Amino acid sequence: MSYVLSLDQGTTSSRAILFDHNGSIAGVAQHEFRQIYPSSGWVEHDPMDILTSQMSSAVEVLTRVGARPRDIAAIGITNQRETTIVWDRETGKPVHNAIVWQDRRTAAQCRELKEAGFEDTIRSRTGLLLDPYFSGTKVAWILDNVEGARERARQGKLAFGTVDSWLIWNLTSGKRHVTDYTNASRTMLFNIRDGRWDEEILDRLHIPASMMPEVVWSSQRIGEVTTSLGLGAAPIAGIAGDQQAALFGQLCVNPGDSKNTYGTGCFLLENIGTHFLQSRHRLITTLAAGARQQMEYALEGSIFIGGAVVQWLRDNLRLVWNSSDIETLAASVPDSGGVVFVPAFAGLGAPHWDPNASGLIIGLHRGTSAGHIARAALESIAFQVGDVFDAMQSETGNSISELRVDGGAAANDLMLQFQADLLGLPVSRPSMLETTALGAAYLAGLAVGFWGSVEDIQAHRAEQTLFTPRADRTAIETGRNRWQNAVERSKGWNNL
Repeated sequence: MSYVLSLDQGTTSSRAILFDHNGSIAGVAQHEFRQIYPSSGWVEHDPMDILTSQMSSAVEVLTRVGARPRDIAAIGITNQRETTIVWDRETGKPVHNAIVWQDRRTAAQCRELKEAGFEDTIRSRTGLLLDPYFSGTKVAWILDNVEGARERARQGKLAFGTVDSWLIWNLTSGKRHVTDYTNASRTMLFNIRDGRWDEEILDRLHIPASMMPEVVWSSQRIGEVTTSLGLGAAPIAGIAGDQQAALFGQLCVNPGDSKNTYGTGCFLLENIGTHFLQSRHRLITTLAAGARQQMEYALEGSIFIGGAVVQWLRDNLRLVWNSSDIETLAASVPDSGGVVFVPAFAGLGAPHWDPNASGLIIGLHRGTSAGHIARAALESIAFQVGDVFDAMQSETGNSISELRVDGGAAANDLMLQFQADLLGLPVSRPSMLETTALGAAYLAGLAVGFWGSVEDIQAHRAEQTLFTPRADRTAIETGRNRWQNAVERSKGWNNL
């Protein structure tokens, strides 16, 4: 068998990627799908759009490569996390649109639970913050707002799942209702200390335990695809939420191994080993994907605006025509000229957690040019990552030799060099940035023997591009002090 098929189900599109034994891409297919905005702050997807776009991509990539279903050794699945789907077990039809991870409709319920003192229970058992970002209150909302749903749930007729569960249910014609540990750990319903659905949390949200999927390891044979779907009887053998898949795709398999994904936002994860650690800085503790079939943990810090700051400069200020032009514009000046850009367009995420912070550009003067603003924008991405990195270091004390990076914005050399200078650590960028899909492929391939071991995979990895620190530390510290001053000025602005 020649390939592992990775199904990469994202927030705006579904992709299918075939990987060969060297971990190289043999083919890619992608289909976008509709975004639904029923009300301010609400975001939904049609679950059937998710399914059809993913299946279309899978069949299309085989056609493009000239591969047959029997050429597929295994299927790995990685997915947008926290997005919530409830469906009827008998008909297989969703009872409501999927409520997307970005959706904020349950903010009031989360606030009530916090005021009732329930957040400590959530944090100590699930590792998460009590927030509408996660799946738990989304499930409760569907049961409360879809006519007859709560009664059908009590009767055991409804199933809940994140996107991985929904795909596998359909790929196996309803034979398997499962999720993996990484996706379970993002629901706010799963006790990541004990490795089980938490009865007290389920009861508090009035969610019947019968709705919950079976929890399986990220790397194990789960079931075979129904042959009528055009993928033969290929085994499904890998599952991981997108950020945990990227962590494994970067082979961050030992405590202290860390990766940052530079996408629309940024997600910094550090492998912290087999012991649960509750963050003092309101970082998230989550389960990591692994091939050893044991509970492994990671700390995670989420940054709301990463590469999106470049889109803002392109679309709102029209400083560049294409996002890729930002590096040339920023390189037109030797530094930011004292300009500091805090891109708190949606408040500040980790480690500040201030929803009332506002975007800020400060340090402007008559000589300020578009190049200075562009450079300050790129530096703002690195500064935010630096804040989360420092918070993690203070929590774990792990010795970190390098930061591994991926995501679209990681193609920017100037920004990554500044990141290395800021952290005082090498920053390593793989030659192939599709580490999320690659991680899912690794997990599936290891489960079926397509790859023999993590060491076997490491031997085939392409050479990395390494950015090493070279800036004057005094200048870096001065810049960082100015950044922290600006961040403090941005906080609470929307409360004024």
